[in-house]
Amino acid sequence: MLLLLSACGGSDTNNNAGGDGQASQSGDITLVIGAYSVVKDAFGELLPDFQRYWQQKTGQKVAFQQSYEASGTQARAIVGGFEADVAVLAMETDIDKIQKAGLIDSNWKDNATKGMVTDSVVVLGTREGNPLGIRDWKDLTRKGVKVLYPNPKTSGGAQWDINAIYGAGLKEAERQSGVKDPEYAKQFLQQIHANVESLDKSGRASMAAFEYGVGDVIVTYENELRARVKQGVPYTIVIPSDTILIENPAAVVNRNAKKHGVQEAAQAFVDYLKSDEAQTVFASYGFRPVTGKAVEETKAQFEQPSGLFDIGYLGGWKDVRETLYSKKGVWYQVLAGI
Repeated sequence: MLLLLSACGGSDTNNNAGGDGQASQSGDITLVIGAYSVVKDAFGELLPDFQRYWQQKTGQKVAFQQSYEASGTQARAIVGGFEADVAVLAMETDIDKIQKAGLIDSNWKDNATKGMVTDSVVVLGTREGNPLGIRDWKDLTRKGVKVLYPNPKTSGGAQWDINAIYGAGLKEAERQSGVKDPEYAKQFLQQIHANVESLDKSGRASMAAFEYGVGDVIVTYENELRARVKQGVPYTIVIPSDTILIENPAAVVNRNAKKHGVQEAAQAFVDYLKSDEAQTVFASYGFRPVTGKAVEETKAQFEQPSGLFDIGYLGGWKDVRETLYSKKGVWYQVLAGI
């Protein structure tokens, strides 16, 4: 696993990620962050902010070693031996994989935000001015419309995308017949997937392909598109009437943090991500805040979809894993064309 060493922090900091300890003789420390690729830009601002906060609070300098990967890939790397002190991932089930491996305490969700540090929603990104007139999910089933989303085997973001499409199918079936019809939702997903141009490894890879010129519509996180628009990339953002609330968790990887002697700092960092200051920074990068005054301050910034639903509408993650992503699940039936 490639570790990208932060340029911040003093030159006397010990940067041995996964050695016998992270604390140097001077008392300075290094935290190893294993994160999903989508938060990389926001962390470019948040990590230096935490460094200043921690030094003011404790007198210690803290440096970061960072790895950004697709969420599922990152979770597997940590389980496989990448000694991250903190995991910041796309979805709860990826944190659960690490917890089940004995690396994260089972009470990681026992807090006011249930372990989550940001929210978002699944949206559609089109070329500037929306030349194909994309308004909702049904437009992605039209002949000739080329769609992009990443591979849910490697990308947590892709699983949110698939969950959103499948859930929108359930919503439409419910409106028509009063029943959440799984077969209708499966066919709805199949119709959209038939127009998919490529399945990339991660949300970031999918976005890079789109910006290179591949496809007409990208299915992705709202925050990803907002951040790119802020940087001057000419996306038009379309928020479907029915879409899913994305909830992104962070947790201390307790076994590693204890081994490295940085448990207190690792927990402080996770807590810091929920602070008013950090939540405001997240909002500036297009994430929806989950706690504090930033929630009220940014309400006008974020459109509320009329048919917004959460993972509970699909039965919760346990049911979703079985229904959609097991070997006999809906997603694999869609891939197989059955």
